[in-house]
Amino acid sequence: VQLQASGGGLVQPGGSLRLSCQASGFTLSDYAIGWFRQVPGKERAGISCINSSDDSTYYADSVKGRFTISRDNAKSTAYLQMNSLKPEDTAVYYCAASFSGTGAFDYWGQGTLVTVSS
Repeated sequence: VQLQASGGGLVQPGGSLRLSCQASGFTLSDYAIGWFRQVPGKERAGISCINSSDDSTYYADSVKGRFTISRDNAKSTAYLQMNSLKPEDTAVYYCAASFSGTGAFDYWGQGTLVTVSS
């Protein structure tokens, strides 16, 4: 069982990145997917989630209107499209999968670093 997060990198303010979360060893469609981020010295924060049953989504206020979460169950992959990036979006981003969809996450990816800087 594995979640592989990828797509991070260095981007200028105002730019875009798309993060991917590739699942293996389990059926992605059965799980809600969450994206989290963590800045050194701060707690990990949940920023977006997509439900497994109806693809309903949640966004933290800090990313609402700029980030879009999606999933392609046929590819066992979830995505986080990040637009209008700001320096304060700089963090390690993690994806996670929850079977219950209640906030307890069963599997975590390894994290991918996003740096927003000019």
